[in-house]
Amino acid sequence: MKLQITIYQDETGMYVVECPVIPGCVSQGKTEAEAHANIREAIAACLDVRREERTNKKTTATIESQT
Repeated sequence: MKLQITIYQDETGMYVVECPVIPGCVSQGKTEAEAHANIREAIAACLDVRREERTNKKTTATIESQT
């Protein structure tokens, strides 16, 4: 799967990287290479959490009985 990422260097010199299609999926690194490796891990973790959330959703239903 290919996902677009954005990367920039902040005022402290750290490389900040995020995946815009996955809200909240952000990481950083001291080098661009480290930032890329870290965002790959972050993307995998974000997708795992979303998968678990979908699996754990409970469905509620109302059942009416007639007497």
